[in-house]
Amino acid sequence: MSATDIAERLAGIAEELGDLALDRLREAAAASDGSGDPDPALVAEERRLTRARRAVEKAAALLRGREEDDEI
Repeated sequence: MSATDIAERLAGIAEELGDLALDRLREAAAASDGSGDPDPALVAEERRLTRARRAVEKAAALLRGREEDDEI
């Protein structure tokens, strides 16, 4: 297994994390507390998932040998 192979696996994981983050945003919007404000716990989880996605994307870019990945 090469670094490029691992980078590709990480790219897939980053995509899954992005999908989860979007799901949390949708859930937060649907579960608003009546005042129109989204559920703060779901918003916090979306932020955590987004941070994780960015970290995984950065790791994938580093394994590909680039400081910044064009896809980020």
